[in-house]
Amino acid sequence: MPLELVTIRCLKDNYAYLLHGEAGTVLIDAPEAAPILTELKRRDWKLDAILLTHHHGDHIDAVPDLTRQTAARVIGAKADAHRLPPLDTATAAGETLDILGETVQVIDVSGHTVGHVAFHFPESGFAFTADSLMAMGCGRLFEGDPAMMWDSLCRLNALPPETLICSGHDYCASNGAFALSVDPDNDALKKRMAGTAEGRLPCSPATLAEERATNPFLRVHELCRALGMENASEAEIFARLRSMKDNF
Repeated sequence: MPLELVTIRCLKDNYAYLLHGEAGTVLIDAPEAAPILTELKRRDWKLDAILLTHHHGDHIDAVPDLTRQTAARVIGAKADAHRLPPLDTATAAGETLDILGETVQVIDVSGHTVGHVAFHFPESGFAFTADSLMAMGCGRLFEGDPAMMWDSLCRLNALPPETLICSGHDYCASNGAFALSVDPDNDALKKRMAGTAEGRLPCSPATLAEERATNPFLRVHELCRALGMENASEAEIFARLRSMKDNF
């Protein structure tokens, strides 16, 4: 039976996610303790584990409070362990984990940071991508370079199209505005932006198929002519788009 997904808004624009099944409950990223604890109490769920995608404070700062109050074990990337809260389980990209009775794939999505991982739950159809692949966008390159991020996006883009992409922030307004500036005739993008603005469609999660149709960073092939880069590689087109977004 697929796991139940609950999206929790935290801080100004962060998302955290609870996954619940017969084997228990896990949290993906820990921006702020209060809304997470409130949701756990409301549903009468016991938190068993916290999965961390990367070391930025708005994804890990609530770990001490949560572990103190729930005794949840903490799981994160071995490559990032020196910058994460103390880990009970250190994992590496390419490994699999047994989480809530599912085999979970750990995917290297470095670029926003080096050592950033995503967690893919293929049976339930979720991918927790945090600040790599985001709704209609991708994360800023604070530590990695464009080639690194492009490789990460390609790995995520290889997942099944029905996969729900659960990203780390609600940046829909700014990401969508940039997407429309480079892809103004995209009807799917216009429809998504209208639905999000009216509150009919959530910013996250969205299916990978929807991201492929509306996210400019997954549409480099379609946008090459508009950018005057018909002879450039997809990685070069991505780098140009990322630079344009940084200055948007």
